Amino acid sequence: MSIDFETDAEPDGPSSSDLAAIEAEWPQIEADLDALNAEIRALYLTDHGGPSELDWRRTRRSEAALTRTAVRPVRPTSGLRPAA
Repeated sequence: MSIDFETDAEPDGPSSSDLAAIEAEWPQIEADLDALNAEIRALYLTDHGGPSELDWRRTRRSEAALTRTAVRPVRPTSGLRPAA
């Protein structure tokens, strides 16, 4: 994902530094979303015949990706303001 920092943002919208921080953390956010989707699918399938081997594989793969991104250092982007 690439964010264009040169566009004019609305005054109440995120700043360039906010967008840079989101982009730096995007792999972790994406892994969290994938893990959540796998859990939702497994819960849904529990009531509808149970998860298949492919569903379990998706769950394991999303958990592995979540672990990999959690231990990956996020490189700070210059110009970020400190967290409040």
